[in-house]
Amino acid sequence: MKTLLRLWATFATLLLAAPASAQAPAGYAYYEIGDVAAPTPARTAQALMLMGGGEWDRGAFRWFAERAGHGHIVVLRASGAGDAGEEIYRDIGGVLSVQTIVFSDRAAASDPRVLAILEHADGIFLAGGDQANYVRYWKGTPVARLLNAHVRKGRPIAGTSAGLAILGGTTYGAMDGGSIDSPTALADPAGPAVTLVTDFLHMPRLAHVVTDTHFNARDRLGRLIAFLAAARQKDASAIGIGVDEESALCVEADGTAKLRTRNGGFAWLVQPRGKPALKPGRPLDWEKVRVTGIGPDSGFDLTSLRVTAPVFAGMARVAGGRLFDAPKAPALAR
Repeated sequence: MKTLLRLWATFATLLLAAPASAQAPAGYAYYEIGDVAAPTPARTAQALMLMGGGEWDRGAFRWFAERAGHGHIVVLRASGAGDAGEEIYRDIGGVLSVQTIVFSDRAAASDPRVLAILEHADGIFLAGGDQANYVRYWKGTPVARLLNAHVRKGRPIAGTSAGLAILGGTTYGAMDGGSIDSPTALADPAGPAVTLVTDFLHMPRLAHVVTDTHFNARDRLGRLIAFLAAARQKDASAIGIGVDEESALCVEADGTAKLRTRNGGFAWLVQPRGKPALKPGRPLDWEKVRVTGIGPDSGFDLTSLRVTAPVFAGMARVAGGRLFDAPKAPALAR
């Protein structure tokens, strides 16, 4: 009997010591790796890492880890599991711990444990997936307020794919259940499929920015222009930033930015002139839309929107829902 009791006690201890990874009752799953209680070894710095999706540029992540004081990273997502946290901790390194929260319900955005984890974060990484879930789960919740507060405290935040899509002051929320393509968006920028969301997150220097991702690979210049046409109906200063796959635009606290890329990709600065007239069901007409390509050797200031040594630049136009004269980016390295 005593032997059985000892075996049971040992089994219970192992259960309690196992890493937390099971589905929590309040609409989320939790994963952790590393020492979450260790003191952060260096000071944090306000920074934005704007990633276009696909494979990560590890130099960009090392830059992000440094801005996070080589401390504690929190990954937020609405699908998948803790694999991204494992990769950050084991393969990229330079951080004390990574905690991952996978949301499955809006209730989790008010969960005390979730909020405490976010309060403790030195850096926050918003993973890819479906940005409509991020809007549904986080908009108007304590999580959204903590994401904004995190950056105000002088700490970095990053987003890739869907995670980048929600960082702009105006967000393409994909709330219709799809992901609109350029021809469809240009054919009806005032239509119900162009689901833009405002008053969600408030990131430094992104108040008048619409972001887009997987940019050149999925031919998204046209749809970003359509998003800007819709955004400019309320925000006369709206501009666009698109980021290619396997690339990251790393923005320092002073607004200066450098592009890091695995494959020779670019960031795309889209600056239209004026406000086009829109009518539901009608294609877009817009005469002057300046497009500038930012490469690894370019300089970019997110405050002034000045680009030095651009890779390409030109003035595009849209007529009858068709895009003309857009500058061509050089072929990506493979």
